[in-house]
Amino acid sequence: MNRNAVRAIAARDLATVRRNLGVLVPMLIVPVALVAMLSLATFLAARTTMDLGPLTGLLDLTGSADGGTEHSPGVRLAIALATYVGPPLLIIVSLLTASVMATDSVAGERERGTIEGLLLTPVSDRDILMGKLVGALVPALVLGLASQLVYAAVAVAAIAPVTGSPPLPTLPWAMTVLWFGPAFTTAALGLTVFVSARARTVQAAHQVSGVGVIPLVALVVGQATGLFLLYWWVGLLLGALFWAAAYAMVRMGGRVLQRENQIATLV
Repeated sequence: MNRNAVRAIAARDLATVRRNLGVLVPMLIVPVALVAMLSLATFLAARTTMDLGPLTGLLDLTGSADGGTEHSPGVRLAIALATYVGPPLLIIVSLLTASVMATDSVAGERERGTIEGLLLTPVSDRDILMGKLVGALVPALVLGLASQLVYAAVAVAAIAPVTGSPPLPTLPWAMTVLWFGPAFTTAALGLTVFVSARARTVQAAHQVSGVGVIPLVALVVGQATGLFLLYWWVGLLLGALFWAAAYAMVRMGGRVLQRENQIATLV
């Protein structure tokens, strides 16, 4: 593998995204909006004295009140948001970032008519694939981790003064942020590359690759309802499964992204 070629292709894709406001602006709006909404909800919940009604039973189901029932319902709701709901929900940041960038770097190039120049460069198909993956995955993971850390800092600042102890970090949180989240994002990225290599337009690629959000939404809903909790060992197991899926999807995407296949789509 030619590392210089990989870096050059990744840098080329990043430069294209920076110049394309239609891609850059939505990619930045999502993390800002999610972190802001979760932070505001956690801060308000930690300080509310209102009766939360059915939400109290919900917190009992999730087992999210680490201190039992000694805290008010509002504080318990804040702890639930910080430990069970927020971390998996914020994986959407890295997921959408990777999907948007990968879709634009493959289907977008075909739509703009610039992919022919890339296919004629003296680099291997593997270098092109790795350059596309690195150019999408690194910014996605950096932006996703930054969102997780910012929200965690806000949650600690909102909850610790009330409970006397910080709700984060915990082992399940670390497993979600550092293992399960990157695995899920990489698997979704492999799916996006596979779809984008076949799609003729960015819109078509977005429509299909968007299904990657569905399992993540199901996970958040399952945690919020107590049907499924992302304990550390569950995150470890799911992360391993998604890393395996990521390997398989990247292999499939690599075969579709080969020169002869891409040239055939241009004819």
